[in-house]
Amino acid sequence: MPYPANHHRMFLTCYMDTFHYGWHHVDLFVHDEHDHEVNWVHWTVEEDGPAAADASIQCVEPKLRRTSEWKHGFSANGLEYWTADAAWA
Repeated sequence: MPYPANHHRMFLTCYMDTFHYGWHHVDLFVHDEHDHEVNWVHWTVEEDGPAAADASIQCVEPKLRRTSEWKHGFSANGLEYWTADAAWA
């Protein structure tokens, strides 16, 4: 697989601590034009879900903006999560 030439899409993912691991966090993923993951970073939040994720962006990455509504989903093993597109201001 060639090294990705374009960082095509950034998106946020936040989670519900469905399995009570105690790790409340937000991920920022970067994917290339083939939807392969290029990079990611995460940070902890005090609470689960989109409202806490939105509030955390103001403190952690103030130049980052959510550019779409949160989309709700469930993983194959039942983990509840939300995703939203993001961009640097």
